[in-house]
Amino acid sequence: MSHIALVTLVVRDYDEALSFYTGALGFELVEDTDRGGGTRWVVVRPRGTTGTGLLLARARDDAQLAAVGAQTGGRVGFFLHTEDFAGDHSRMVAAGVRFLEEPRHETYGSVAVFEDLYGNRWDLLQPA
Repeated sequence: MSHIALVTLVVRDYDEALSFYTGALGFELVEDTDRGGGTRWVVVRPRGTTGTGLLLARARDDAQLAAVGAQTGGRVGFFLHTEDFAGDHSRMVAAGVRFLEEPRHETYGSVAVFEDLYGNRWDLLQPA
């Protein structure tokens, strides 16, 4: 096995999730295929990368809907690496991304925790 290709993120609505991830975060849309019955195969990933992508999966029932935004129990569950922390942080703030703290400069790098549109916690991280 060489890598993890996709990680599923349960969302309320495909289009609102696409708007956030491609707009506010600047991800690229890799695939958006209609699978019939109101379902789609929607994959995004950070622009310019070929690594792991997010499969945006619309919640299909009450149990899945209850998990939207809480898939990691309130912990940071996603780590978005950058080579331009200050620039990406500023761009994301201007796009309305909600950061939960001011940027910190730790021994391992520059970091700030933010939430996606559903409340999932992410680290924006520029490794040292």
